[in-house]
Amino acid sequence: MRRRAVLLAAASALLATGCGAHEETTAAWDPPDADAKAIPATLSFSGKTIEGKPYDGSLLAGLPTILWFWAPWCATCASEAQSVRDLEEQYRGKINFLGVAGMGDNKAMREFVDDFELHTVPHLDDQAGAIWKKFKINQQSLYVVLDQNGKVRKTGYMDDLQLTAEVKSLAV
Repeated sequence: MRRRAVLLAAASALLATGCGAHEETTAAWDPPDADAKAIPATLSFSGKTIEGKPYDGSLLAGLPTILWFWAPWCATCASEAQSVRDLEEQYRGKINFLGVAGMGDNKAMREFVDDFELHTVPHLDDQAGAIWKKFKINQQSLYVVLDQNGKVRKTGYMDDLQLTAEVKSLAV
């Protein structure tokens, strides 16, 4: 969107001031967003972060993504937190990580993120379960692995070694 605004402003300035010789051109105009990738249906969701800020799933487009569905009271989720944090830090810029918290209140979600120092990973407050339903998640702690095109590669529980292997396979 920002790119479009910059290009439109530049085009307007050129039209207003002229851009040299007025030669007729037959080249087709390429709109600014013609090279933008379509957002896959899997990433067509929105929500709010646990801090209350709006979040759009389209931000994940173009990179493989790990969605981590967790609950703040879940002991298994607590045991996975360090691996999720470490993998996100190691593969930042190559793989997206997104926590999708449910089955608890916002205060407990924020405390979980604070307690396990998960601030580098964005987390959504999905108390209503809309994103959980979209991905057919009915329990915690499960992962949804998406390739760079948004296609679901895997859904289910993974221990730390399985998650690490999956992340490594995405990063090639």
